[in-house]
Amino acid sequence: MFKKILIANRGEIAVRIIRACREMGIKTVAVFSEPDREALHTQLADEAVCIGSAKACDSYNNMANIITAAVETEAEAIHPGFGFLSENSTFAAMCEECHIKFIGPSPSVIDLLGNKSNARTMMIQAKVPVIPGSNGTVRDLDEAYNVAESLGYPVMVKASAGGGGKGIRIVRTKEEMKSAYESAKSETKAAFGDDTMYMEKMVEHARHIEVQILGDEHGNVIHLGERDCSIQRKNQKVLEEAPSPAISEDIRKKMCAAAVRAAKAAGYQSAGTIEFLYDKSGRFYFMEMNTRIQVEHPVTEMITGVDIVKEQIRIAAGKKLSIKQKDVEIRGHAIECRINAENPKKNFAPCPGTIKDLILPTGGLGLRVDTAVYEDYVIPPFYDSMIAKVIVHGKDRKEAIAKMKRALYEFNLSGIDTNIEFQDRILHDRDYLKGEFDTSFLERKLELWKRE
Repeated sequence: MFKKILIANRGEIAVRIIRACREMGIKTVAVFSEPDREALHTQLADEAVCIGSAKACDSYNNMANIITAAVETEAEAIHPGFGFLSENSTFAAMCEECHIKFIGPSPSVIDLLGNKSNARTMMIQAKVPVIPGSNGTVRDLDEAYNVAESLGYPVMVKASAGGGGKGIRIVRTKEEMKSAYESAKSETKAAFGDDTMYMEKMVEHARHIEVQILGDEHGNVIHLGERDCSIQRKNQKVLEEAPSPAISEDIRKKMCAAAVRAAKAAGYQSAGTIEFLYDKSGRFYFMEMNTRIQVEHPVTEMITGVDIVKEQIRIAAGKKLSIKQKDVEIRGHAIECRINAENPKKNFAPCPGTIKDLILPTGGLGLRVDTAVYEDYVIPPFYDSMIAKVIVHGKDRKEAIAKMKRALYEFNLSGIDTNIEFQDRILHDRDYLKGEFDTSFLERKLELWKRE
């Protein structure tokens, strides 16, 4: 097992990883940008190294500085968390070259699955259902028109190297294609340095269901059930729950089996997520695979009792999975609300600033808060606006919803705007309570709530 791990991230996920390492008896190294000098992760780690200025490109995305920090502190492994360099195959390869273990899949697997078009081809070969779409990449606008005509509108133009909702456009008519195609190419070029595109048929009124998998280097691959991530705004997840209230046990078995096939086909080693769209007719389709820990991993931990971060670390150290598929048991229901420093009444504008009078809802059975904020902490304007994740677990969905309502009621802070009231409104919505929602839920509700 590793003696020391460097965490190449910030915020609540860095704190989450540091805590797992401490429980495993592993020393930790935090890296930080200048604005994060007083951040919680720098205080909890055994060592902390400044790696650059505020801009992510100068710090958390600065591969050379992070590798140098790992070498100088004699860290044996690097955990990338999510975002930043977590799915960067170049960084994973640099770690290999410097004899530092990257806690994640190999560079070749990241490349294979990170390219959405190539991943789609591989899933077809593995007999995993995929959304009807282009045969490989779409090279130019003329080909985009032809593919759209063959699929039938509406379609989705998607970045092969995309992620986080970037490089995606919905095209409902031929007249919209030119603008959508060109803007998606431009956005993905700026975000990922790659403007390769592909296309899929738009599956409307579908749910976003993902399956958590774990694979080790000994050929073992298991799943930890599914999560429903359909409550989204502009392709960004807002609230997640597990298991999904929409799917039957028969569909669950088929979907999870398909996810395991997908991971085995890729030779996957680490924690990963297979994402599916689930339509009203009961069919599911592969969308993509995320080759990292997910923001919403705690809901799966709550219903299975499996510490996914610890499993990641064990896998990277060459250990076998600590559990077998027959040992995985889904118990109860879990919900996660992402608490962001933003103002929903002002088009969700980010709200950096100083946190005052902080009260976290940390009491009670089946309640967990993952955060890196504290009273008088200054939220910098340079990074993602998420400041906390509230996760609850109940014996069933009804109890989980009641616990989340109570937790949000107790969550109190001043000094900045947050989306706490917005999350509470979702939890009180009649359709949400009945489990009747899809990925267009918030788009429809926001228009309705504006008129009220």
